[in-house]
Amino acid sequence: MGEPFYITTAISYPNGAPHIGHAYEAIAADAIARFQRAQGRDVRFQTGTDEHGLKMAQAARADGQEPAAYAAKMSQMFNDMCDALNVSYDRFIRTSEPAHHRASQAIWQAMAGNGDLYLGRYEGWYSVRDEAFYDDSELSEGEGGAKLSPQGTPVEWTAEESWFFKLSAYQQPLLDHYAANPEFIQPDSRRNEVLRFVEGGLSDLSISRTSFDWGVKVPGSPDHVMYVWLDALTNYITGVGFPNGGELFDRYWPADVHLIGKDVVRFHAVYWPAFLLSAGIALPRQVYGHGFLLSRGEKMSKSIGNVVDPMVLAERFGVDALRYFLLREVTFGQDGTYSAEAIVNRVNAELANSFGNLAQRSLSMVFKNLGGVIPTAGEAAEDRALLATVDQACAEVAAQFEKFAFSFGLEAWMAAVFACNAYVDAQAPWALRKTDPGRMAAVLGTLVTAVRRLAEAVAPVIPDSAARLIALIDSGEGGVAIAQPMPLFPRLELDADEEGEAA
Repeated sequence: MGEPFYITTAISYPNGAPHIGHAYEAIAADAIARFQRAQGRDVRFQTGTDEHGLKMAQAARADGQEPAAYAAKMSQMFNDMCDALNVSYDRFIRTSEPAHHRASQAIWQAMAGNGDLYLGRYEGWYSVRDEAFYDDSELSEGEGGAKLSPQGTPVEWTAEESWFFKLSAYQQPLLDHYAANPEFIQPDSRRNEVLRFVEGGLSDLSISRTSFDWGVKVPGSPDHVMYVWLDALTNYITGVGFPNGGELFDRYWPADVHLIGKDVVRFHAVYWPAFLLSAGIALPRQVYGHGFLLSRGEKMSKSIGNVVDPMVLAERFGVDALRYFLLREVTFGQDGTYSAEAIVNRVNAELANSFGNLAQRSLSMVFKNLGGVIPTAGEAAEDRALLATVDQACAEVAAQFEKFAFSFGLEAWMAAVFACNAYVDAQAPWALRKTDPGRMAAVLGTLVTAVRRLAEAVAPVIPDSAARLIALIDSGEGGVAIAQPMPLFPRLELDADEEGEAA
């Protein structure tokens, strides 16, 4: 068994249907998980849904359902999205599970046992949409003098009895941890934001509510439910067997990376490590806050009407095409933008016209001219040079994927695809068929070898297409004829509405 590697996404808040931002994070995490498996690591990959809190209770009421029934219905939509996008999770966790309630109560008791919890009264600003408390100094003024959170969401004044966590006591321990572990928060822009926030001073954190009851009950205070973020963050250890310990926990905790959106970095890089320090549990190795995915440069919003269903995009363009576009187009860690036009242009240029066409014409020539029997790679200088170029590119793909730099890895991969296409044009195997059949076979053998290596390198991004291509090539081992190859990536076209948007 290989070295363990534990990766998680943020668990999605299912008070509405999944949007493309949820899909983007799940796809990126899946590409990391698949890449690490290909390196021989023993990967555990967890995703799921965060189902408690006032926002869910309100959404359930608006839908005419009890919170538990509403949460089950909405959670299934996120599970279905992951399955449709070929996300290879090992555990889809739901925070309404009894095992998660037990884990959340256990971490609460550990924090209480360390003397870090006390009962008091909370009076301050709360954002229902963010499920977050904000200090007055963090607020801005919106229309009509309304106060807004740093995320631009409305806040309301809240006053109720609450349990508090002594977050203030963890300011220096957190700063010490950041200093000793510079890779703990990535990319550096997120690390700098967190450092500034913590250096500015930490206030004790309200971690229970009494104004609603949809959540994990506080041990010994049945009128209180836990602050949804304490409950939600605990999912990462629930999923590996906390508080029972055992083989899963011992093998996979601490997590190698929590992959999250940049808007929840504070919760994961300040509150979560502080909770863990208080409870005496090891901290994760890295929190990585990726950027937002913008629709034509605008943040997605129901009011603007630009929220896109990822299932519709996958159906429209193809799952692998969508996965490739998202990881190729956006520099991971930064904000990125997408549109139907951008997807069509990128996929046609790179998958259909370049890699797909390379694979199709190479294997079709083998099928047509060599009876489907794949020859060995050539030994001429140009053959060895091409395979060396491909191997170098595949090594660069691996080096970039190791640090989540998908777009740079795929850029190196495309350079090798272009080199293969240039080799085809220079060697002209269709002409060699008549003048030098032996050389034609060597050229085709070299091309098929290169295509297979390129398919392996890109498999974490386009797993289904790569697997079908590799299976076709491998079916020709030992002189067995391959089946007639079929195009992997049909060319995409913009429909009339999309052309209007692009104009």
